[in-house]
Amino acid sequence: MMDFKDASRKLKDAVRLRTEPFGVSFIKDLADLPKVRRPSKVFGKKVTICQGVTMARVYGWPVGLTREDIICVPGSLAFGFTPAADPVMELAQLFCEVGFHQELGPALKEVEALPRFAAEEIKAIYLSPLERLERDPDVIAIYGNPAQIMRLVQAACYCLGVRVAGDFGGKVECSSYLIGPYRTGQILVTIPGMGDRIFSMTQDDELVFSLPAHLLDGLLTGLSEAACRIGARYPITVYQNFTPVFPAPYQERAKKWGIIE
Repeated sequence: MMDFKDASRKLKDAVRLRTEPFGVSFIKDLADLPKVRRPSKVFGKKVTICQGVTMARVYGWPVGLTREDIICVPGSLAFGFTPAADPVMELAQLFCEVGFHQELGPALKEVEALPRFAAEEIKAIYLSPLERLERDPDVIAIYGNPAQIMRLVQAACYCLGVRVAGDFGGKVECSSYLIGPYRTGQILVTIPGMGDRIFSMTQDDELVFSLPAHLLDGLLTGLSEAACRIGARYPITVYQNFTPVFPAPYQERAKKWGIIE
C-alpha cells in the first residue's frame, strides 16, 4: 500500500489545500468495508452522498455509506442503491419533473452519459482522508479553488501528456467526480452541483479534481516539476517588478515632494 499519509502532506504543501484530499473505494462486499462512521448508526440519520464527502474532507472522518445511509434520490439512482427497474428512466423523468429539462429525450441523453453503477453493483462507498486510509482507494478527489485546480491540472498534463477533461451538468455531480475516474480511467475536473452546495456546504469557489488512484504518484511528480523553471507554484507569485501609477492628486504631491520627477 502506498504511503498515503506522505502523499497527503505533499498535496497539501504543494497547493495549500483548505480541506483534506480523500480516497474513495467502491465496496462490493460489506465484509470489506473498514471500520468507519456510518451516518445512520452514528447520527441516526440518512444523509446525501455529498454530505459523506464533507465529513471526510472537512471533519477528517473515514465514512461508510450504504443504501441504508443515503437519502438522496438522484445519488441513489446513480450509484445503484435503489430497487428501481429502470434507474435511467427514473432519473430522466425526475430531471423533467423538477425543471432541469423540458423534454424527456434530452434528459435521457444526459442521464445515459452520467457515470453510474448498476443496481447492486456495489454495496457501499468508503470515503476517507488520504492520511487515514485503511485500504487502497479506487479514486482520489481533491477540492480546491480554480487557481489550486489549475496547478493540479498542470501537474496532470506534465505526468500524462494529455489535457484534462471536464464533466459538467450542475447536478448529481457526485457521480462525475467519484464514479467518473473509476469508469473512464481518466482525470476529471468537475463543478460541484446543487446538492453539494445546499446540503454539504461546498463553497462558491470550489471545484473538484479527481483521478484514478494509480495516477497519484505521477501527479505528485508533476506538482514538484511542472513549470518549476518559471516559478510556477501556489499561492500564485503575482508580478511585482513595476512602479504603479496613482491618480492625479497623488502624483501632484509626489512631484511636489520629489518622490517622482
